[in-house]
Amino acid sequence: MDDRYGTDVLARGWRDAGRVKPAQVAASVDLVVEVAGTDFVGAVTRVEGMNVELEDRFRKRRLFPLGGGFLVDGKPVVLTAPAAAAKGRTRTASGSFAVDDQRARTARASRIFVEGKHDAELVEKVWGADLRAEGVVVEFLEGVDLLEQTLDAEPPTAERRYGVLVDHLVAGSKESRIADKIARGRHGAHVRIVGHPFVDVWQCVTPRALGIAAWPEVPRSIEWKVGVCRALGWPAEEQADLARAWQHILSRVTTFRDLEPALLGRVEELIDFVTVP
Repeated sequence: MDDRYGTDVLARGWRDAGRVKPAQVAASVDLVVEVAGTDFVGAVTRVEGMNVELEDRFRKRRLFPLGGGFLVDGKPVVLTAPAAAAKGRTRTASGSFAVDDQRARTARASRIFVEGKHDAELVEKVWGADLRAEGVVVEFLEGVDLLEQTLDAEPPTAERRYGVLVDHLVAGSKESRIADKIARGRHGAHVRIVGHPFVDVWQCVTPRALGIAAWPEVPRSIEWKVGVCRALGWPAEEQADLARAWQHILSRVTTFRDLEPALLGRVEELIDFVTVP
């Protein structure tokens, strides 16, 4: 008859007989982890040395040593550092192939205008490497209302084309009326105005990237960003709160896959327009 206790009680490993060892799981970005024995649950944001950083739903970040003491889907695991990716031809955040040791090109006269700082930061994060390689500068307007004034101050030409990215460019909107007027005017031949349909560039980041089901619906009586922050349980009392909310949103964008197609195609169109020979 089999003796499940064995015959040698002093043999190595006798205490672990029958125990199931926790699985080893790579601490990949966005993996949701529970810290055993606590109520802290967060997504992996990075691995630094022998520590893993987790961010909970309140955007609080904490560092923990890699190893045991974690749960994934309720099961004990040992977190390990992700394996280094095999070196090969890398891509930029926009999906283009990166060119090793490529120096930034001297800035072109042509450029791209966006409505505000957040738009500029998002474009830089995803297309920055491509724009530097092409020598394209991105400037922000502080509102599409100032576009015609900007064009009058330094008119576009065949050698100095301007691409313009506009928020909420939908039929009947103020933005579409301004765009139509400029397209029909004296600057129209050398300006390309495109846009996305969202109220704000925040919505160009996919809900999936933020770990939410959808962007909240905000009543017209409430300032949109304030309403979004309140609906998601984020502070929204001061401008600094909105700035921190945007930095959190921006931090969740790592590649073009984190953006809505309605923005992707429009930015690529502008880059093509301002870089034609």
